[in-house]
Amino acid sequence: MTVDVRAAARRPFHLAVGGALVVATALIPSAESAAAQQDSAIELTYACPFPSGTEEVDVLVSAVLPASVRAGEPVQPDQVSVEVSLPRSALAQFTDTEASTLSAVAELTVRATQGDESADVPWQGLTAPPAAVPTEGGLVLTATGDVPTVSFGGPGQAVLAPAGLDLALSALTAEGGPTAPPGLDVSCEPARGQESTLAEITVRGDTGTEEPGPEPSVPEPSPESTSPGGGLSPSVQQRIEALTDRKAEALDGEDPDSCPIEIPPEWVMTTAETYAAGYANAAKLDGAAALGPAFMKVVLNKRYINDSCAATVDVTSEVEFEYEGRRQLPPSRATFLTYGFVPTTATMVLEQVGPPAAVQTHTVTNTPSYPEETTVTAQLSMRLSDVEVNGVPLDVGPNCRTVRPFEQVLRGYGQSYPQSGYLVAYGGSLTGYAHIPPFEGCGADEDLDAVFTSAISSAGKKADNYTKMTQAPLCVATNPEGPDCPPRIPVPER
Repeated sequence: MTVDVRAAARRPFHLAVGGALVVATALIPSAESAAAQQDSAIELTYACPFPSGTEEVDVLVSAVLPASVRAGEPVQPDQVSVEVSLPRSALAQFTDTEASTLSAVAELTVRATQGDESADVPWQGLTAPPAAVPTEGGLVLTATGDVPTVSFGGPGQAVLAPAGLDLALSALTAEGGPTAPPGLDVSCEPARGQESTLAEITVRGDTGTEEPGPEPSVPEPSPESTSPGGGLSPSVQQRIEALTDRKAEALDGEDPDSCPIEIPPEWVMTTAETYAAGYANAAKLDGAAALGPAFMKVVLNKRYINDSCAATVDVTSEVEFEYEGRRQLPPSRATFLTYGFVPTTATMVLEQVGPPAAVQTHTVTNTPSYPEETTVTAQLSMRLSDVEVNGVPLDVGPNCRTVRPFEQVLRGYGQSYPQSGYLVAYGGSLTGYAHIPPFEGCGADEDLDAVFTSAISSAGKKADNYTKMTQAPLCVATNPEGPDCPPRIPVPER
């Protein structure tokens, strides 16, 4: 994933494209690599709200970073480590529940700044392996993992500085089972008055000058980050792969019935309702607009497979969008700058076509955290109307739409113990990319197909338009009096 820091402070408007939240246009990386690396580290004090009260926690952040890069060249942090020193008083909840080991998943927000502009880059999925809870004294947990790249749009000095830190702490008993409660989520903020610079990086222009560059650019995940398993930590992904190999070995030469796969009867199906809202934009238009709130009707457990050999559960559910009795998201009115300078306003409708959207969830069951990956695949068509160019109405007719439906794939990652990330039942954020086809039927008095195709549609066949949708918890039909009924409208995340 590459974060382009240049457009973070830009206005969150422009044409909303149904499956696509592109926060900024990605820069093409330079072929030149960094000439030198720097070992960067900073020790900070964070204020963390534990059940015992607000605790001061010492955190050592370190990474290997380039000393200089060219404008647009991605900066890839290497050997990233977040060492969290928990004082004894912060461990009270875990010592009271007879916890034997404590592990953590950390998300560190790193602020990338160039000149007067900045963007927040999430270093998420950093994992600290289980460590024994001491009988006295504090505990040090060291979280490591891969983090996204960041790039800067112009020459000048760039700064990376840690900001907020979220910790998902998981405890196990001596027998290997979860404690009650099984963990704790803590959101920490750095104490005020500290120098927080992790690293300074010189961003060079093509001419070798180092004048202040244009505004920094915005975080945007790369398409590669949406590949299956891409949102899981490396250790969890390795565990899934090992389980697959173990299943193959177990069945080699054996009677497959000796390791049965459980397929429950149809009665496990149930219905639910929820809302989703988010932000979307088009890569060519370099901007974002709101999507939704979209009402969704869900059929849970259309297919359920419990594979005891692989220690996995795979569930397939279905989703239908609904707005005023039609299979679509609500209309979205947005303004964008066509070709970077012509203000254009349009109403966009995303219509669901074909079969219901498929929701496929893959859960690993032989680890206490129960990591879960969910993929949502929908077929959508985009229709435009009520277009104004520089305030003047442009009659595009009633049938200005994409020439064919396009596939929108969103993925979310989470775990059940402690509950974090995206889980189908409890909601959260899903992200993904889509390829927007050319347009047809645009223009009442003249053919405007080429204009909208040039301004909006994806270049080639690449899925280059990015979406981020936030789903609310499900209101399940079997629990109509539950706390999540009627379904709520979520606050979308950027």
